[in-house]
Amino acid sequence: MRIGMMADVYKPHISGITNYISLNKSYLESAGHQVYVFTFGDEDYQDDETNIVRSPGLPLLDTGYYIGLRYSKEARKLVSSMDVMHVHHPFLSGSLALRYRISRGLPIVFTNHTRYDLYAQVYLPGIPDVIGETALQAYMQTFCRSCDVVVAPSPGMRQVMQRFGVDVPIQVAPNGVDLKPFQTPEPTIDRAAIGFGPDDVILVYAGRLGPEKNLPFLLRSFAGTAQACEQVKLLIIGDGPERDNLEDRVRHMSCENRVHFTGMIPYAEVPGYLALADAFVTASITEVHPLSVIEGMAAGLPVLGIQSPGVGDTIRDGETGLLSPNEDMAAFTARMVRLVLDHESRRRMGVNARLASAEYAIERTTQLILDVYQQAIAGAVSRKRGFRARLTRWWDSLGR
Repeated sequence: MRIGMMADVYKPHISGITNYISLNKSYLESAGHQVYVFTFGDEDYQDDETNIVRSPGLPLLDTGYYIGLRYSKEARKLVSSMDVMHVHHPFLSGSLALRYRISRGLPIVFTNHTRYDLYAQVYLPGIPDVIGETALQAYMQTFCRSCDVVVAPSPGMRQVMQRFGVDVPIQVAPNGVDLKPFQTPEPTIDRAAIGFGPDDVILVYAGRLGPEKNLPFLLRSFAGTAQACEQVKLLIIGDGPERDNLEDRVRHMSCENRVHFTGMIPYAEVPGYLALADAFVTASITEVHPLSVIEGMAAGLPVLGIQSPGVGDTIRDGETGLLSPNEDMAAFTARMVRLVLDHESRRRMGVNARLASAEYAIERTTQLILDVYQQAIAGAVSRKRGFRARLTRWWDSLGR
């Protein structure tokens, strides 16, 4: 099968979506399929994988995103040879997918990876919520109706999409994680190297340090926990635009000796850092499918989070971690204190978390997405037999 992954942004930009595309591509290729990634910009970037097709685009400030309204001639020709197109961003890539669907009859699978409603509130604060939600609802409803199969990575995300007016069937297919590196990791560094002691209870957060991750809330909760628990420490793995602000907050809370920022580290070293920790913590409510949470679970860490789509779908309260029912500081902090002090429950939930992470093994999810592709292809057969599709393929064969 020839599979086209359509993404507005790809490497060197780092995100859960780019990591998922790269991992899924690798496993599909190992199963004998040909996978191409169609994206924009960074045409001089030296990829460490094959079949990355970049079309020209205008850089969007320093975000890593590029604006492109059409693919290059080479990309358009390759697109026409795909058996299925998998759209990972609904706007630029999604609009191009619809254009090629109309002319070429290509089947389209769309996975909604992002809470665009919440991201708009964070990154476009000048736009009233009602305007942003109305525009998003109108676009997503129309776009999803035009796709052959619509996928949500979690049941909670399916409910969010339905609330925004998506009225076509939505299949749940979780994004996969390569669990093996996280299941038996060796610590990358010694606790003493980052100022932590052998008896400290280490909480860890891993991910982007961006405003959508609710990290000031997490730090305030940790400061309260630190007052009650002398030996608790916090390890923050990752980087992002909020790092300087977060480090300032830590200094103002007089927690410099209890919070350690690693900055950006190679992904291959993340399992070793997680091996230092006793529990994983996150206060994000914008997750669709929290890959870093699943990685923490695979490492045997119980997880503390807030009940919300994605996180609430992944954590079983009292079994694989603890869920605060809402964004309430007192409730969240009480659960953090419990996680630190109740050693036996923490270990029990860590064992359960490791077992539960098997549901998200890339080997399992790859087969699920292959089934989705076959379903989309079967549904598009009639379009490919139409006169317009035959005419378009003949035109493409002439190199136009």
